[in-house]
Amino acid sequence: MVRLSVNINKIATLRNARGGNNPDLLQVAKDCERFGAQGITVHPRPDERHIRYADVMELKAIVTTEFNIEGNPNKQFIDLVEKAMPTQVTLVPDADDAITSNAGWDTIKHQDFLKEVIAHFKKLGIRTSIFLNPIIALVDAATSTGTDRIELYTEPYAFQFHTNSSQAIAPFITAATRATQCGLALNAGHDLDLHNLKFFKDNILHLSEVSIGHALVCDALYYGLENTIQMYLRALK
Repeated sequence: MVRLSVNINKIATLRNARGGNNPDLLQVAKDCERFGAQGITVHPRPDERHIRYADVMELKAIVTTEFNIEGNPNKQFIDLVEKAMPTQVTLVPDADDAITSNAGWDTIKHQDFLKEVIAHFKKLGIRTSIFLNPIIALVDAATSTGTDRIELYTEPYAFQFHTNSSQAIAPFITAATRATQCGLALNAGHDLDLHNLKFFKDNILHLSEVSIGHALVCDALYYGLENTIQMYLRALK
């Protein structure tokens, strides 16, 4: 079964909107695990508009499943990961002012930088993943960085899914096949939801993990958090 890691950034956004501690981020993380999620994902950004750096350390103390920290590996991020020692670090080339992730790495252009960062994290025993568009040349270059995994950036798939699902999934099948041939494990994330998730999972062989936040939290407003997590888990079976 493909593992579900719940991105709780949006819970932090809601908390920060009013100050205080409602909703309680740590309790939500515990509840996500209790309701069946096999991982917790956070993506701290320099302005701390949702997940704060202090949140990461507090979550590290209570998360009992896989803990995944996403972000652009600047010095502040690297220092945070060194302190938190998560199960996995996912490298995302976000600009500091990015509203959300909107592209994967150019693993050709940034090959040397990624090699250096990944070697550092792997020396610490942290599993590494590179956020990546589904392009064969970028998959091949990712292999040379020493990363353990790639995370396929799925917004293009989600955008096209309702108009032409077969065309939407095609480049992801090709990229996933190449990654598997190269010995890379596969994650996926961004705009996956209850409508498009099962089709993606059924067509991408050897998929290890999906990270889902925004859509899952939106669905929880209608279905409740426990029921929503169970619905996503059923889509992944």
